[in-house]
Amino acid sequence: MISTPGSHPGTRSRLLLSLGVATTLALTACGGDAADDTASGGDGDTQSFDQQLTFATGGTGGVYFPYGGGIANVLSSEIPGLTVTVQETNASVDNMQLLDTEQAQLALALGDVVSDAANGENTFSEALEICSLGNIYNNFVHFFTTADTGITSIEDLQGRRVSPGAVGSASEVTADRIMEAAGLDPQADIERVQLGVAETVAAIQDGTVDAGAWSGGLPTGAIVDLASTGDLVLIPTGEYAEPLSEEYGDFYFAEDIPAGTYEGQEEAVSNVVSPNILVVRSDMDEALQEAITRTIFENQEQLLTVHPAAEELNAETADEVEFIETCPGAQTYFDSVG
Repeated sequence: MISTPGSHPGTRSRLLLSLGVATTLALTACGGDAADDTASGGDGDTQSFDQQLTFATGGTGGVYFPYGGGIANVLSSEIPGLTVTVQETNASVDNMQLLDTEQAQLALALGDVVSDAANGENTFSEALEICSLGNIYNNFVHFFTTADTGITSIEDLQGRRVSPGAVGSASEVTADRIMEAAGLDPQADIERVQLGVAETVAAIQDGTVDAGAWSGGLPTGAIVDLASTGDLVLIPTGEYAEPLSEEYGDFYFAEDIPAGTYEGQEEAVSNVVSPNILVVRSDMDEALQEAITRTIFENQEQLLTVHPAAEELNAETADEVEFIETCPGAQTYFDSVG
C-alpha cells in the first residue's frame, strides 16, 4: 500500500552511467591537497584543482549511491581539474572508516554516526579528524513490512525475523537504538538478519524476512519497489525521537513521511529523522572545501534531476550542525550567502 514518484534502482544506476559517473568497486587512493598555484581565487573566480577524489556513498538500493553519483558528476564537470568517482559501500560507518584510512576523501553519513566518529564514541575508539561540508538532506528511519505479517508496531517485532540493515550501516545503528527505546533487545529479542535495503526487500518478498529497517531519504527506490506490490506497511517510530535525542544527542527528531510518498500510503507516518552530513577529512585544502561546497549548493537544479532529496539543499541552514565542526572552507561559503 505505499510508493512515490521515484525510479527503479536499476533505472537510477543507468542514469548515473549516462551522466558519465564512474563507479569504483575497488577503493581508489588519490594524491595532492594543494590547488593549482596558477589558478585564481575569490568569489566568482574559477580555481583549478588537479586531483582525483573517491566519494564513499552507499548501496545501490538507497539514496546515497545515486545522489552521490549526481554530486560526483557535478563536481567533476564544474570544478576544473577535479575528478570524483563514487564508491559503493555499506554506508555511514563504513564511510567514516574509509575517510579515516584515506581510502576516500568525501563521504556521506548519517548524523548519529558522524557524531560518534567526530567524538570517538560507540563504534569509534577515538575521534576522527573530520569536518562537515554541510547538512544536505534528512534521513527518515523506515521500519517496513507487509500486511500479511500482522506487524504494526516496533514491539510487534519481538520474535520475528528482522533485518535492521547491513553491518556497518547507520540504518543498523539507528534501528537498534529505536528497538532498545521500545524495550526490545535488538540482539536477543529478534531473529537478526543483516541485509542492505534492496536485499531486505527481496527477502520480505520471498518470505524469508518479516520486517526491515532502513534510514534513507524520500523516496527510497527499493521501498518504492516493495510498495508497488500494494502491500507495504510503514511502522511509526516518531514516538522514540525524544528519548533517543535525550540519550544520544540532538541529531534525532520526529517528522512525518508525508501521505502519498509511497504508493498506497493514505496517511502520514511519524518517523525518527536524522540529518545526512557531507564529511571530509580535516586536512583537505580549504580552497577545495569551499569549491566543493559552493558547487553543490549552486547546482541544486541539476541535482534535482538525479534525486528529489536535492530539494532540501539550503545553504542558509546547512551549517547548523552542532555535533561536528564545519570545515573552514565550507564556512567561508556559508558566510558569503548567509
